[in-house]
Amino acid sequence: MLLTQRLRQSLVLVLMLVFSGGLLFPTQAHAQTPRLQGQSASAAAMGNAFVAQADDPSALHYNPAGMTQLHGFQTLFGTSLIGGTTQFTSPTGAQVTGDRDGSLAWPPPGHVYLVANLKDLGLSALGNFSAGIGFNNPFGSLTRYPIDGPFRSALTFTTLPLLDIKPTIAYKLNDQLAFGLGADIYTFSGLFGEGHLEQKSIWPGGQGIAPGSLVEINGGDTTAGFNVSLLYTPFRNSDGKPLVNIGLVYRSQATFHLTGTLLANGALVANTAATFVLPQVFSGGMAVWPVRTADREWKLEFDVDYVGWKSNRTLDIHLSNGALLPFPQNWQSGYTTMVGTEYRWLNMPAMPDWDVALRAGYMNQQTQIPDRTFNPGVPSANSHIPSVGIGLACHANGSFLGLLRCGELGIGPLKPQLFAIDLAYQAAFYEVRTVTGNQNPSVNGRYDTLIHAGSLSLRFNY
Repeated sequence: MLLTQRLRQSLVLVLMLVFSGGLLFPTQAHAQTPRLQGQSASAAAMGNAFVAQADDPSALHYNPAGMTQLHGFQTLFGTSLIGGTTQFTSPTGAQVTGDRDGSLAWPPPGHVYLVANLKDLGLSALGNFSAGIGFNNPFGSLTRYPIDGPFRSALTFTTLPLLDIKPTIAYKLNDQLAFGLGADIYTFSGLFGEGHLEQKSIWPGGQGIAPGSLVEINGGDTTAGFNVSLLYTPFRNSDGKPLVNIGLVYRSQATFHLTGTLLANGALVANTAATFVLPQVFSGGMAVWPVRTADREWKLEFDVDYVGWKSNRTLDIHLSNGALLPFPQNWQSGYTTMVGTEYRWLNMPAMPDWDVALRAGYMNQQTQIPDRTFNPGVPSANSHIPSVGIGLACHANGSFLGLLRCGELGIGPLKPQLFAIDLAYQAAFYEVRTVTGNQNPSVNGRYDTLIHAGSLSLRFNY
């Protein structure tokens, strides 16, 4: 038993060091970015309505207080394949199609979560504490348009692989109330993206740059914010499982002081500096289990996010030659609503030692960018996002593909008590948007956007 505890502790430390060392290499980056919702396949399948349920390692992102619901040492990692197109029609009828780097964002964004109940690791004096670290991409953008398109002076390419590193702790006060506290360390990394953010366009003239030059603006920084969270469970069943959960999360804003370069046809024009603010986010949700027995579970959840994009007033770029490139933003704060459901069969007779979950959800996002400062690199319109998914969880005595017991899928002597596969699909239907009065007249026109995402997550409980 002691050996197993030490192995668990060692594995936690090794994984934390490996990922921390591999991810903390900021690269040059700079741009605008929307908020990406899907940060685990199980949550994505339920329309990202997961703030109140928060009962797998992705709680570290959705509601860190939920980590107190987990036992032992648990890991979850996965990725999302994101693709889609934007069809643009100018007032004169000219058309152009933008895509996410050939209809698929590559390399795809990912998520990794490591969570441990400290008592289960042998730290009995810290029995009410849980700790974890996570890595994901909560904000991002990747869009490409033809360099001979109608708004080539505004944008031809943009990408932002922004990484959030999340060291977090949670404390269970009693059976009803738990709290979480963590940091959000934002940096730019090549692990889940191209390693830099860049925005390219065809220069219209000025600043000593010849008209028609391919201009790239980039920059980079590392910054940090914090998050606090709460999970309240007023009702449980006779087995001690929640029947009602209420979750609340606050994430602070974080400010980048970006430094980078302005390039024309690959040649340095000037060094750059700019300030960009990631917004504060308030999240709240309620989960209810109308059915929660030894062999069936049915959950319904409703969540609301408030994202304070109003803090993003300007992205003016200061050049080392004394010039200023003004980029007013004046984004608007807004709400995102999410509803989701999950029906789970536990230990199905036809699949001994397996749990099967069917999931569905819906998310509605309101646009945050006014016509005046709209940028084709950021898909921005009121959107409707349905989702579906399935989860398969195999307990230690279950058989994986009829060949191997799930409890034998571990590393060396460290064997999992549960192995789970979660799959999700989301389709983001953006309402057709007609932009007028933009600061760059070439951007004015009609935008019709569809984005689709498929997510995969693997979970191991030790």
